[in-house]
Amino acid sequence: MNYEPDEQLELLNLLYPGEPSNQLKHDNEREGNFQLSSIVEQKLQNSKSHASSSDIETRPDPGREQRKGTPEVIFGESKDVAQIIAMAQGLLKGSGRAIISRVRPEAIVPLHEAFQAYTVSVREAARAVVIYRPDYVRRRTGGLVGVISAGTSDIPVAAEAALIAEEMGCQVTCIYDVGVAGLHRLVEPLRDLLSNGVDAIVVAAGMDGALPSVVAGLVPVPVIGLPTSIGYGLGGKGIAALLSMLQTCAPGLSVVNIDNGVGAGTTAALIANRVAQAREHQLQ
Repeated sequence: MNYEPDEQLELLNLLYPGEPSNQLKHDNEREGNFQLSSIVEQKLQNSKSHASSSDIETRPDPGREQRKGTPEVIFGESKDVAQIIAMAQGLLKGSGRAIISRVRPEAIVPLHEAFQAYTVSVREAARAVVIYRPDYVRRRTGGLVGVISAGTSDIPVAAEAALIAEEMGCQVTCIYDVGVAGLHRLVEPLRDLLSNGVDAIVVAAGMDGALPSVVAGLVPVPVIGLPTSIGYGLGGKGIAALLSMLQTCAPGLSVVNIDNGVGAGTTAALIANRVAQAREHQLQ
């Protein structure tokens, strides 16, 4: 809410009635002050009433991708189905697409039923759903992103990163199950990735979280470390992996939070899309 200066002073008085300012005391003597108090009190009561309402107003941001290059992603894990549907409807109306991450299994059928006229793509590995309007055309930016996972247990978070990079227009190559317990498995796929001109690489790892540092020490492109909540006992749930990545000795490694596949995929795609744009300008 945007109040005029006098209303702001009156609002402060209502919030802190025991400590009125000298200016506020002076203003209270002016004609019409009591009427202003009534107006502000009514606004406060309306706000409280709205906040306590069982109907939660959602405010999707369909213009985010056009504004800053990254789409809004609905975090489905902590929302009820009605909220997810309402937000998806707003995004579909404004941008033609809705991306929902961490979708609970019981929400899949209601989403299919609510969006029968749309294309509903269930990405099981990424625990995500993407809904497209019939006329939606996914853009292609020319950005090249690699997504590597240390183990198969890291795939859900890695797949989430891959999905986001794809939805941001990148071509994504995934390499799974090449962790440091059998590092020889990494050599050939990584060589192929580099020969294809990859622009940025996401490396997901749990346990000791060593693989991102290894990759960052070998490649000439930015690496985004993605710690996952895989591991045993002390330092488990991604803590050891996160701390290991933050303490890396390999330059060029940036790190997102534990299980933040959306953040890793977004960062890699922003880098790759900017590089692709520079390539295009060079060719002109």
